[in-house]
Amino acid sequence: MAGKRSHVFSGSVYEEMAGYSRAVVVDDRIFVSGTVGVDFATGEMPEGADAQAATALDTIETALAEAGSGLHDVVRVRAYLTDADDVTAIAAVLKARIGFARPANTTVCAPLVVPGARVEIEVEAIRGSGTPA
Repeated sequence: MAGKRSHVFSGSVYEEMAGYSRAVVVDDRIFVSGTVGVDFATGEMPEGADAQAATALDTIETALAEAGSGLHDVVRVRAYLTDADDVTAIAAVLKARIGFARPANTTVCAPLVVPGARVEIEVEAIRGSGTPA
């Protein structure tokens, strides 16, 4: 039997244009789409990779909250970087924001489709699986 499915939207123009959700929730599992460091309210993207990672995690945290969860429930992180030299800065932000949950993690270098983006982060969470910091 299929689980109950719902969607979370952040207001990104790309969600409507490409027909996807910021997050898809199936039962207690939450799948958050790849998220770049754009502040969707202003359309601005910070310069530094660490600042972009922090902004992306803000958007991810908001989507998780709307799904009844939080960063403490994250079990999987995937970070896509445009420059391997940014790995230390990105890792520091991930550790500060999600490190207490000790999720599985994959980090790779890849070209990103959003101009100026230096990092894109996606996460998977299981609602109720973690303990808030």
